[in-house]
Amino acid sequence: MPTAMSRFTIHDDLSAPEGSLPVIKGALASAGQLPNLVGVLAGSPAALRGYARFAGELRHGILDVPTKERLSLAVAEHFRSTPGVKMHQRLARQNGIGIDEVKLARNFASADEKQDVLLRYVGHLLRKRSQPPAALQEEALELGWTEEELLESIAFASVEVFSALVNIAGDVPVDGSTEESRQLRAA
Repeated sequence: MPTAMSRFTIHDDLSAPEGSLPVIKGALASAGQLPNLVGVLAGSPAALRGYARFAGELRHGILDVPTKERLSLAVAEHFRSTPGVKMHQRLARQNGIGIDEVKLARNFASADEKQDVLLRYVGHLLRKRSQPPAALQEEALELGWTEEELLESIAFASVEVFSALVNIAGDVPVDGSTEESRQLRAA
């Protein structure tokens, strides 16, 4: 079975431009394996640094991991980013999100009332590309979300939109298939 090849070069620490090396080396040190998205972004040191800084700051935010995984699933599904959907399904399951909840999150929904309103709020921004109704924001606040969390959710969704757009534009393969792609290119 042939492995998909990216339209963009998937760089590693040997092929990346020098300006991308600090981020790549940091990613390799912390994860052990370079995600294909990071390898692609390495082709533009400025894009890679911008992504790494924005995503890095949000890692220190107040949203918990299950909430971020639900948001990630919703955005990846919305943009039909196969690598994003596959990765975030796996991470969601590892973080205690059940199969039914994963399916709901992919559609900006949740069985949990508080999670559901947040997903609908962000979903409105992406699907309708317009200001969410005031009642939806009020509902989110009444269910315990803070303005800080709403803003962080929008920021987090923005990083995921960027990831999805790169995955789509580059036809980036699902993580784990790059080595086969490199071998195919070399043949």
